[in-house]
Amino acid sequence: MFRTIIRTTLSVAALTAALPAFAEEEAGEADSIIVTATRAPLTLDEIPSSVAVLDKEAIDRSQDIGVTELLLRTPGISIARNGGYGTSTSLRIRGAESEHTVAVIDGVKLNDPSSTGGGFNFTNLLVGDIDRIEVLRGPQSILWGSQAIGGVVNIVTASPEKALEGSFDLEAGSRDTVSARAALGGKTGPLAWRIGGQRFTTDDISSHAKAFGGVEADGYRNSNVSGRAELTLADNVSVDLRGYYSSGRVEFDGFNTDSADYGLNKELIGYAGLNLDLAGGRFRNRFAYAYTDTNRDNFNPTRARPQSFEADGKNKRFEYQGSFDIADRITAIFGAENERSTFRSRSPSASLVVPVPAFARGEAEITSAYGQLSVEPIDGLTLNGGVRYDDHDRFGGQTLFAAGGVWRLSTGTVLRASYGEGFKAPSLFQLFSEFGNTALDPEEAKGWEAGIEQQLFDRKLVVGAAWFDRRTTNLVIFNSCSGTSTNPLCFVPGDPATRRSGYYSNVARAEAHGVEASAALTLGGLRLHGNYSWIVAEDRSPGGANFGKWLPRRPRNMANASVSYGFDFGLELGAALRWSGKSFDNASNAQRLDDYTLVDLRAEMALSDAVKLFARAENIFDESYMTAFRYGSIGRSFYAGIRGRF
Repeated sequence: MFRTIIRTTLSVAALTAALPAFAEEEAGEADSIIVTATRAPLTLDEIPSSVAVLDKEAIDRSQDIGVTELLLRTPGISIARNGGYGTSTSLRIRGAESEHTVAVIDGVKLNDPSSTGGGFNFTNLLVGDIDRIEVLRGPQSILWGSQAIGGVVNIVTASPEKALEGSFDLEAGSRDTVSARAALGGKTGPLAWRIGGQRFTTDDISSHAKAFGGVEADGYRNSNVSGRAELTLADNVSVDLRGYYSSGRVEFDGFNTDSADYGLNKELIGYAGLNLDLAGGRFRNRFAYAYTDTNRDNFNPTRARPQSFEADGKNKRFEYQGSFDIADRITAIFGAENERSTFRSRSPSASLVVPVPAFARGEAEITSAYGQLSVEPIDGLTLNGGVRYDDHDRFGGQTLFAAGGVWRLSTGTVLRASYGEGFKAPSLFQLFSEFGNTALDPEEAKGWEAGIEQQLFDRKLVVGAAWFDRRTTNLVIFNSCSGTSTNPLCFVPGDPATRRSGYYSNVARAEAHGVEASAALTLGGLRLHGNYSWIVAEDRSPGGANFGKWLPRRPRNMANASVSYGFDFGLELGAALRWSGKSFDNASNAQRLDDYTLVDLRAEMALSDAVKLFARAENIFDESYMTAFRYGSIGRSFYAGIRGRF
């Protein structure tokens, strides 16, 4: 009874107070928070799209280990995870497909061409040496490419600010979980550098849900290192080098039962850039090369042939970006990009009698040019408009448009409105894998939003809300084949005698619309944050069997709430709540996923200005829930550690 009362009370509090903070910074500092995901430094009040910013203080305060957990605290974001840490994770912004989100680390777009949708799997991305996270919601394709239909997650690692500086985090907790992180950097003359590394291990939970008989612990290990260096060659010339490497091992359960399966995942990211400022700094130029390589291998030692899957996806990207201050209130951003992607994958049979199949292979090249003009015709009003042209070597040319405006009134009111378009070619896996369909068409999307924000009491209180609408056509989905189907696509292309379990095809239409609301209050040491999202994401294919059905694994209602208080003697206490409404696991909506409520507690004690002790309890009511049917979720957990910033 007590547990039920507490859960109900907290859920009602979240829903009634939850009008979410568009940024996790102090409520009075929105005019000083600089967002770089716009490709040109802008303050929050100058951006037409809805945006959330998590700075280093907010990241430390949350005590989260993974980036996914941090993102879930922001409006409009949901996930589906196949178990605990390290298992496959699909992150969706405003109900869009997971591959419709562009992830960026230090200016490098992340995606795995060998993955199903060609997107990025957030599961192996730990907090590490991250300094800030920016989330732009809604279509952002003009500046970040056609794939950014749902939005952009921009991650920036720490840059040195002192001659010599360092940091460390060490924590341990439930299920033999241990996380250790350290970083060191500095500035010496024209050289600024920083390197950081992290090691995370946990025995984790059973990937196969306990409710369905899962009992074995599926462990996870991850090691990552990041580094960056900037060398100033002249007052207006500098060179950037950045890199990131992650290696993970995760145990998982295949075929809806406990098993000995495990996967290895390696990600390598590299960046080299030349920055050149001309015309007294008014004309800024960046020439860059970026490289990503994602390698995935699955094994089951009980099989005669242990390796069950292997895949590799690579991106090579050349880009130029220019930014020119035409006048005090007119700025142009423009650029050109060329990206070449390759993939290979195969799934060997367990039987040694069956030969190892040849790799399925594919490649694609896309060349793009874009431009955006930003104008401030009167004080407080910023308007922008942009165009992008993508030339895909398989699907030809596509032109995209976007426009937006933000109006900052003297009353503390901020009005926002934006429109954007997106175009996403089918992934290499969807085209050329064993389930591929080379007759697929590109996905296309159009979306808009309008929002209002009110700042009160010298920005100690900020409330806001936004309405969004997005329509996507030619959405690519996976179709299963029965053993008796006569559909030609249920047979291996070129081999009409060999059946396959499924194939990819386009559906006519999907639509999403909804409301995001937020509130943030700061009174001395007291911080209150809340957000609520209502997202309707449906299959709108005319005449289809699933017309009007919810798109899978997308809850219509979500809410977050948090409260913290910092005492003068260095102690800070906090609590956070996340509530997710029901969703459905499949396109026919035959399998329901129940709603759930999670409550976390945390504490932090400053031993000095540089060193703090911290502890947290997650899911304190030990809620059992699923974001994907038959896959487990992490129960009640306790962690404690020490943090240093020097």
